[in-house]
Amino acid sequence: MKRKRKRSGFTLLELMIVLIILVGLIAMVGPRLLGSQQKADIRTAEVQIGNLASALKMYVVDMKVFPATEDGLEALLKAPDDERLARKWAGPYLDGSKLPIDPWGNDFVYEYDVAEGSSDTERPDFPRISSAGPDAQAGTDDDIANRPADGDEETTETMEMETTTL
Repeated sequence: MKRKRKRSGFTLLELMIVLIILVGLIAMVGPRLLGSQQKADIRTAEVQIGNLASALKMYVVDMKVFPATEDGLEALLKAPDDERLARKWAGPYLDGSKLPIDPWGNDFVYEYDVAEGSSDTERPDFPRISSAGPDAQAGTDDDIANRPADGDEETTETMEMETTTL
């Protein structure tokens, strides 16, 4: 009696065809997915900056002034050393025990300098909170901030951030 061989599995040719189709699909869809991830990271950084700006607004309600550049965003988590100021402090103003980091693993940069020539009665500018962006290099075009740096032209991106966070 002759036995017929039962075929099981795929041939090498069939596997190669499936692999070629998969590589083609990944080549078409991959760049779109990566672009979406970059946009999502940028939007996440914008939201984090907005949250930090909101926490600073709560801080200034209690303390009547924004933290100095030297104190930085740490002032949102830790009471001041000065006992008189520490009584006003009603923090922490952020959830958690650590400051958030941007989506690329870098710390946010906080800058607050009272505008030159302003008196105590004038409202100083809002502090600048920024992320170095995907390239982790401060001062480049991909930086994300709630307002432009001093001397920089105001870009559409920072203007949009300013209106949504202030």
